[in-house]
Amino acid sequence: MTQHLPVLASEAIEALAINPDGVYVDCTFGRGGHSRLLLDALSAHGRLIALDRDPDAIAAGKTMPDARLALVRAPFSRLAEVLDGLGVDKVDGILLDVGVSSPQLDEAVRGFSFRLEGPLDMRMDPDSGISAADWLARADEGEMAEVIRRYGEERFARQIAHAIVAARKVSPIRTTGELAQIVAGAVWKREPGQHPATRTFQAIRIFLNRELEELETVLPVCVQRLKPGGRLAVISFHSLEDRIVKRFMRDEERGEELPRGLPVRAAEIEPGRLRRVGKAIHAGAAEVRENPRARSAVLRVAERRGPAR
Repeated sequence: MTQHLPVLASEAIEALAINPDGVYVDCTFGRGGHSRLLLDALSAHGRLIALDRDPDAIAAGKTMPDARLALVRAPFSRLAEVLDGLGVDKVDGILLDVGVSSPQLDEAVRGFSFRLEGPLDMRMDPDSGISAADWLARADEGEMAEVIRRYGEERFARQIAHAIVAARKVSPIRTTGELAQIVAGAVWKREPGQHPATRTFQAIRIFLNRELEELETVLPVCVQRLKPGGRLAVISFHSLEDRIVKRFMRDEERGEELPRGLPVRAAEIEPGRLRRVGKAIHAGAAEVRENPRARSAVLRVAERRGPAR
C-alpha cells in the first residue's frame, strides 16, 4: 500500500480546538492520517465520523477498528444524509482535505497520473460515473477545450482538445501514457519544472469527479451542522478550490448585506454565521521537503457563531 502522509496534520488538529468528548467529522478519510490524529485527541467518550467515496480508502479504514469511529462510503456532498443516518444533528468540528490523495496518484491502475502508464480512468469512485477514456471518446472538441481551460487553467486548451479529437479518429485513447503524449505534442511552450500534461490531467479529474461542485455543496452543510463554537478546517491544493473556500468563509463572516441607505439599525442586521480564525496556513519548509505534495496546500479555518439556526 502506498504511504500517505497527511498534509498540515498538526496544524489542522490544532485549528479544530478539539473537545475530547466531542463529535468530529473527517470528510476526506483517505488513508486515515488525519483521522488517526483526531482519534488520538479524543477521549473514550468522543466520536469521529469519516467519509470517503473511494472503496480503497474504506478498505484501508477497516484495518484501524475503533469503537469511536464510524466510517461511511459516501461523497462529502452527502454529509447531511450521513449525519442523519447516524442520528447526529450537530458536531463540534469538521475537517476537509480536498483533492486527490497520494495513493490515488501513485497507483497506476487508478489512471490519475501522467507519470504512470495505466488505464485512463480518473474516477475517485470507480463504481460511479464515466471514465476519462469514455468521456474523451464522446465529448466534442468545444466541451473538451472548455473543461481543460476552466478546470486546468490551461492556455493551450483549444490546441489540446483539437489534438485529442484528431488522435481518437485514428484509435481510441485508453491509457494515461497515450493522453500525456498527445497533450505534450500540442503544448509548444512548457512551464519550467512542470510536465505539459499536468493541467490537462488535473482538469479532466476535477471535471469527472465534480470536485468543485462537491466542495460548493458541502460548505453550507458544514456551517449548518456545526455547533456554536465548532470549527471548520479546510485544506485545499490549488487556486480553484482555495478561491471557493476563501470566498465562502468571507461571505459567511459578513452576514446579511443590505442596500445602502436603508433605515435599518446594525442590531437588526442578521450577523454572519462564521468567524474566520487566523490567516491562511501553509506548510513549512520541513514538511515540504518530506512531502512535496504539501507545497501548494492551504489551510483555512473558521468558527461557527451561535446560536445555531
